[in-house]
Amino acid sequence: MDEVLAFLKDTHTYFLATINDAKPEVRPFGTIAQFENRLYIQTGRVKDVCKQIMADPAIAICAFDGKGTWLRINATAVADERIEANEAMLDDYPSLRGRYAADDGNCIVFYLEDATATFASFTEAPRTIKF
Repeated sequence: MDEVLAFLKDTHTYFLATINDAKPEVRPFGTIAQFENRLYIQTGRVKDVCKQIMADPAIAICAFDGKGTWLRINATAVADERIEANEAMLDDYPSLRGRYAADDGNCIVFYLEDATATFASFTEAPRTIKF
């Protein structure tokens, strides 16, 4: 899991896919943090992405490092309603504090459950990590 976290932090931007009325929706994302030995993403409750995850928590993440390696993750996103989880994310991303507060009712974090992460490239065999 540490390798997955490091890869996503190094790429700065990854693409998150959700399901919206049985169709995929993909958008760039940038938050990834570790809290209590889980990987978390963050968004706002008012955003469509949050509504889509709440309706169908199956998500996919894809990131490319620009050097020939990419990462694909399939997971279930589980909402963590605790202020402490929000605080941990905002501590990792202080720039979000201008738009979110841990107790504002809008900030929400999701941890990745039953995740399968696959590192791949054109030059090496794929490697899979489950967490």
